[in-house]
Amino acid sequence: MKIIDKTPLQDQNGEINIIARIQGTLKYGLNWYGELQAQKMVIAQLNRLLEKGFVLIRNFTLPNSEIVIPIILIGAGGVWVIHVTNAKGYFEAKGDQWNTISNGRSQPASINLLSRVSQVTRVFQKYLDIHKFNLPAPVEPVLVASDPGAQIESVRPVARVVRSDALKQFASSLVQARPLMSVGTIYELADQILDPKLRKSAEPPKPEPENQPASRARAIFNSSETPGEFNPADLGFEFTEEETEQPVPVQSLAQPTPQRQPTSSPAKSGLPLGMNRTQLILLSVMLLVECCVLIGFAFILFQFR
Repeated sequence: MKIIDKTPLQDQNGEINIIARIQGTLKYGLNWYGELQAQKMVIAQLNRLLEKGFVLIRNFTLPNSEIVIPIILIGAGGVWVIHVTNAKGYFEAKGDQWNTISNGRSQPASINLLSRVSQVTRVFQKYLDIHKFNLPAPVEPVLVASDPGAQIESVRPVARVVRSDALKQFASSLVQARPLMSVGTIYELADQILDPKLRKSAEPPKPEPENQPASRARAIFNSSETPGEFNPADLGFEFTEEETEQPVPVQSLAQPTPQRQPTSSPAKSGLPLGMNRTQLILLSVMLLVECCVLIGFAFILFQFR
């Protein structure tokens, strides 16, 4: 399997230093680094199970935006967007609901992982539609739980849910899926997803007949067929990752987006970067631990000089 790693803030060796880890935590949230480690575990297993004919793109940031698609897997059977979670506990995946189960009772989780992976998939599908990628099948969302301690009850979820002990069966289903694309098409598709300009250059315009000037109507028609740059505003819906997010219907680009009525903004808490008090305390503890480690390491080096 070919792996293309676009993870931000990592060095050439695929490592994330302390400064980059703090920057990523501030920008992407407290679960960012833990989910990156979970991604590595799952990708390593998929790399052993999926051989030639598959391309995996990791943490691709859509152009002109800060939207990161966690894992894009391309194979002969289609395209999948995979979100890997390191959460553990008892969960219920029912429709578009992601609930925690405690003492036999289920209640909505603080972060709806099903809604998150479904929304990211719809954003990526819209990105493909804007650039006129004609895929043989829609992009499928997949939620993978990397921790063996995650017990999940699935009742017709909106995304495919894969537990850690079912990753082999998931890979087998991808290998055995009905082929819709050739190997050459898979590699070309991966390159063109990363750089849609390659797709434009791969399809040269048809030459006009000699001694016959192109009409203005024909020029307008050709210009309308040329895909433009990706703009998050063209998605037709607002992409948010709030903790209590709910699926938002995707509107057609041809439909005007209704203007929102002005609403009063909530009072700011005064904490930096919009973090809540718990996040600020955890970040401070993490910084303190990192500083202690560095001081201890420097002390040991000084003693053995």
